[in-house]
Amino acid sequence: MKIVIAPQSFKGTATASVVAGAMLDGVKKVMPSAEVISMPIADGGSGTVDTLVKATNGITIETPAVDPIGRPIIARWGVLGDGKTAVIETSAASGLSLLDISEYDPDITTTRGTGMLLRAAIDSGYSNILLGVGDSATNDGGVGLARALGIRPLDKFGKELPEGGAALSELESFDIGAFADSLLTTNITVLCDVTNPLCGINGASAVYGPQKGASHEQIESLDKSLLKLAQVVKNQLGEDILDVPGAGAGGGLGAGLIAFCGATLRPGFEIISEAVGLQGLLNGADMVLTGEGRIDSQTLLGKGLAGVASLSKSSSVNVVAAVVGANGLSDGEAISIGIDYVVPLIDSFDWKVPSPEETPILIEYSTIVAINTALEGIES
Repeated sequence: MKIVIAPQSFKGTATASVVAGAMLDGVKKVMPSAEVISMPIADGGSGTVDTLVKATNGITIETPAVDPIGRPIIARWGVLGDGKTAVIETSAASGLSLLDISEYDPDITTTRGTGMLLRAAIDSGYSNILLGVGDSATNDGGVGLARALGIRPLDKFGKELPEGGAALSELESFDIGAFADSLLTTNITVLCDVTNPLCGINGASAVYGPQKGASHEQIESLDKSLLKLAQVVKNQLGEDILDVPGAGAGGGLGAGLIAFCGATLRPGFEIISEAVGLQGLLNGADMVLTGEGRIDSQTLLGKGLAGVASLSKSSSVNVVAAVVGANGLSDGEAISIGIDYVVPLIDSFDWKVPSPEETPILIEYSTIVAINTALEGIES
């Protein structure tokens, strides 16, 4: 039997490589003679840099940046094996994992740190840049990133606005700095893990604001702030970012990258799966084991796990099983995206999240359960 292991990271507790290793340990205990291929994947969120750098024999680079609330940090980005393409993930400098839960506040969090990484890549001579926008702690529409590129957001008095999403309600115009000329010769591809528009009931604030700490009142005000951003961008820059699929990714960072950098949005899983050759690895596979920290209604909107399942089914894989931290999908929803079996590490969202030490052990055990369940289904 040929088994392909293709998981994403379990945010905050295990990298995709650690997850894949734990799954491999589980497979060996149940089916020691199976042919196993392990390929950790990502969709534009956490793990994007490591996945692409490893798959292409590239390198990683450390650069001074700031976290979502402005504290100095050292963040990593990468260069692919071609030596010409840089890869950046928003989560490295602007991710939720950099904050304590008591610090979650999309009114003030900023993508400026991600902009510092982007500027470092451009200053280093890379004109082809892949930028993953998943797993952010922000809702600032990419205005923080723009600051790092010398683009200043101004109010009606010509005063520069404070950092964060809330301040965008006072946005009147942008002062476009000289560095913006460098963006004209830079090709930026945004790796989106979702297809949400910028605003509205399916927009950045409404769908992802709660997981970033936004109250109901904040969600409404942040949505209005992003609408104001879209209006100013259209009036001053001539770019309509309001309804572009994926513009709401990264708290509106997708929209900001279109507006300020002329970026192109692409499904992150599509780009990454092509880079690692996942389609070829799936040929002839009998079973695929995938997974991530949590699956829910957002998984249905274009997350990587759904991409693995869909690609597996189109490759005639018999069984797709997902080992997840917590499962918020019904059996019907899971089947609709190509997942035959879901095995959660915990059976309630109310349970305490396992520690980084506990997670690999639980993943190994859950992998054994998933394989045995799948085999029982095949035999019956």
